[in-house]
Amino acid sequence: MYQLGWFATSRGKTSKKLLQAVQSSINRGEIEAEIAFVFSNREAGEAENSDLFFQLVKSYHIPLICFSYQKFKAEKGALITGQEGTLPPWRLEYDREVMKRLQDYHADLCVLAGYMLVVGKEICQRYNMINLHPAAPGGPTGTWQEVIWQLIASKAQETGAMMHLVTPELDKGSPVTYCTFPIQGKPFNEYWQEIENHPLEEIKKQGEAHPLFKLIREHGVAREFPLVISTLKAFSRGEVKITQDKRVTDPEGRPINGYNLTDEIDKIISDTIS
Repeated sequence: MYQLGWFATSRGKTSKKLLQAVQSSINRGEIEAEIAFVFSNREAGEAENSDLFFQLVKSYHIPLICFSYQKFKAEKGALITGQEGTLPPWRLEYDREVMKRLQDYHADLCVLAGYMLVVGKEICQRYNMINLHPAAPGGPTGTWQEVIWQLIASKAQETGAMMHLVTPELDKGSPVTYCTFPIQGKPFNEYWQEIENHPLEEIKKQGEAHPLFKLIREHGVAREFPLVISTLKAFSRGEVKITQDKRVTDPEGRPINGYNLTDEIDKIISDTIS
């Protein structure tokens, strides 16, 4: 059976909800796979949300591997020096220790599900890793908050969400799957009209409470879980693949620039968002 690896810092409640959604889809036979292991860069007792997440993992009888990067940094960070690219040397050594702890587990695909560390080159080469980004291919990079403000600043016509290959360069990996949706027209137009001729800095004063910001986020969030689940379905059924040289292909091995799941995602969420 297709094997999934799951990486999560489990900083918030969303990590728990996403694992629940994916495991439910596996139980229903939609995702033809099983989760081989869950790895967290936190350990028990470091945060309440993490502890609740760990309890959930154990309730599913999924092997849980925890290795605190905070403790590793405190103990080894100052001792490990040198020049090793964009990440500090201790971080690359941390990744090597992670790989040692995972050497007895096999994963056809690893999912970064709220994993709050940039991963280094070696671990990217070892595993096929994908991550969720709250923008369509070619769209803004950064956090979801930064993405939305960039969309507003540029008066973008559409946005979306994508799963992309994980690389040492944040948000720069090739698109694997994606979906898009318009942010002009109904129900967005009235909010665009309200901010017309207003400087961005003035709009930003309302922060995440700004109606247009909230609406874009609402439509994006509604698609994120379905996109993750549909992506894992596609991988488990061989509809999309990652080659040894980290190319995304269709079942026949032809390179693709992302698998467009917009129609499938729109059908899934049609009753929950308008």
